[in-house]
Amino acid sequence: MKIGNLVVDPPVVLAPMAGVTNAPFRMLCREYGGGLYVSEMVGARAITEGNEKTLQIAKFADDESVRSIQLYGVDPKAMEEAARRLTEQGRVEHIDLNFGCPAPKITRHGGGAALPFKHRLFEAVVAGAVRGAGDTPVTVKMRMGIDDDHITYLAAGRAAEEAGAAAVALHARTARQLYSGSARWEAIGELKQAVTTIPVLGNGDIWVGSDALDMMRQTGCDGVVVGRGCLGRPWLFRELQEAFTAEPISPAPDLGGVAKVMAQHASMLVAWYGEHIGIRSFRKHPSWYLKGFRAGKDIRRRLHMAESLSHLDDMLAELDHSQPFPHEAATMPRGHTSGPRDVRLPHNYLDDADEIPRLDERARAAVSGG
Repeated sequence: MKIGNLVVDPPVVLAPMAGVTNAPFRMLCREYGGGLYVSEMVGARAITEGNEKTLQIAKFADDESVRSIQLYGVDPKAMEEAARRLTEQGRVEHIDLNFGCPAPKITRHGGGAALPFKHRLFEAVVAGAVRGAGDTPVTVKMRMGIDDDHITYLAAGRAAEEAGAAAVALHARTARQLYSGSARWEAIGELKQAVTTIPVLGNGDIWVGSDALDMMRQTGCDGVVVGRGCLGRPWLFRELQEAFTAEPISPAPDLGGVAKVMAQHASMLVAWYGEHIGIRSFRKHPSWYLKGFRAGKDIRRRLHMAESLSHLDDMLAELDHSQPFPHEAATMPRGHTSGPRDVRLPHNYLDDADEIPRLDERARAAVSGG
């Protein structure tokens, strides 16, 4: 799959996930297979302001061959300037734009999954990023719409194509759905029919390698975006690589193998952030790694309170390493499973889709941080 001047082989993209897809996690996943590995999302305005926290989030490892970042924001000028700075400073080779985030702190200011409803503003934000990025490919990731009464993905996909986006990706749920129910893959097929000159990628419910092939067969999409399916299972990218090349699928690791991956992941986080921050950054991951395994509440609780690498290693040694991987766990939803929930929006936001809202200081501040 070609995205602008980038070749993505296999056609697999790691979805940006806040607090997860940092450089250590991207490096870990990349050990298992090829694809495009996107950073956590960062605010466009924070990039233009030189926000130190955001610049730290936007850091890449020296060996990341394609430095890919996701930007979010509601200000076309800020998006254009952020894209220009990132590319002119040689920081990135790919920029993704976030129009899929359903978090209330983003949508209540008209950002993320809410923004495509204001189609003129959406077009201006995408066009601004494309102008600022120059030859660097800019892609768009979005949801189907705010809710079933406010579906936007077909119009937004065509608008992004016309504005110069290099690809569009659809998480086949609405913002109201959050992560509940099943992704509606048929919407991905409809988007592929509507957007004909650039790649269309599908996102939602890719839990095993065969899911990616099924999605592409059913929808005709050009590639897949993987999010929650790789939480606690970075070897999913090996499985995807093997599925796309028709190789035999490697067996998932037993609990001893999983413990080794957990220790490696934690060590990489500590090497990147230092032990105090690194080990705390790892605390969200044990429940994902241990999904489906027989491990008592006590050890799970203590793993979530690990204080150091040595403390973590001692606890990992307590696990029954001989347990085989519980294959039913591969398709168990992980990460966010909440929803549906009404979407927080600015006052009277749905009254006029043609309106370009005035960006007040509160909205600027809300989309300023990483």
